Amino acid sequence: MSDTYSMTVGNKGRVVLPADLRAARGWTEGSVLLLLETEDGVLLVTRDDLERQVQSELAGSDLVNELLAERRAEALADAASNKG
Repeated sequence: MSDTYSMTVGNKGRVVLPADLRAARGWTEGSVLLLLETEDGVLLVTRDDLERQVQSELAGSDLVNELLAERRAEALADAASNKG
């Protein structure tokens, strides 16, 4: 789904989300939404949607071992420069 909506910033910075968008996304009164500012613009998501997106992007990566490898390489470089 990639529809385009036009909204106007109103009193006190309020924006009304179109009813068909709210219905399509399952957003009801009281839904908590996150507004993320990115390099490309602004992203409006639920916490669950954001969590799924992050998990999808990180799938298959081993962040702990990558970080440890970086730290070891930095420590070796520091040790080598201190010897010289």
